[in-house]
Amino acid sequence: MIALIDYQAGNLTSVRKALAAVGAEVFVPRAAKELATAAAVIVPGVGHFQATRMLDRAWVDAIVNRVSEERPLLGICLGMQWLYESSEEAPDLRGLGLLSGSCVRLQPNSRDLKVPHVGWNSLALRAGDTWITDGVPDGSQVYFTHSYVAPVTGDTIAVTEHGGPFAAVVQRAHVAGVQFHPEKSGEVGLTMLRNFVRLAG
Repeated sequence: MIALIDYQAGNLTSVRKALAAVGAEVFVPRAAKELATAAAVIVPGVGHFQATRMLDRAWVDAIVNRVSEERPLLGICLGMQWLYESSEEAPDLRGLGLLSGSCVRLQPNSRDLKVPHVGWNSLALRAGDTWITDGVPDGSQVYFTHSYVAPVTGDTIAVTEHGGPFAAVVQRAHVAGVQFHPEKSGEVGLTMLRNFVRLAG
């Protein structure tokens, strides 16, 4: 079963419905030790990076242990930002640190572009060996709602523009993150969730 982490930072109901739609069995662990039996882990989330304070050392250790055992990990929106070392939204907090870099606030270069970035935008896919975007066409539209973004690095496999490029999808081995909400992104989002579930076995 796939563990869906609840740290009071998002609507788990819509994510659970999307996962059920792609045939995934999901549970919400009440304690970090319950991750020991998880086939994979998803960290969702919306809102302020401060919310990740709830993911204390016990949760971090449990998640890192599953990753070290080659179990897939997916971060969604705020959950993706948490995969990085830090965010300027809450500079006193450390992220999980599985991906290098720090998240920063969007800086639109036009009065027509607003922060937060809310709505549909396109994915520019990068070439490479990617499992999370398998079957997703270049230019696909997905649904965003966020003010902070991760940098474009070697782990970035899809880029979106909003006043400048940012990492929309990232992947390193069996760890992946999406800045948008797959549960609100129609068939494109469901395709990525299917890919994650397939990797989880």
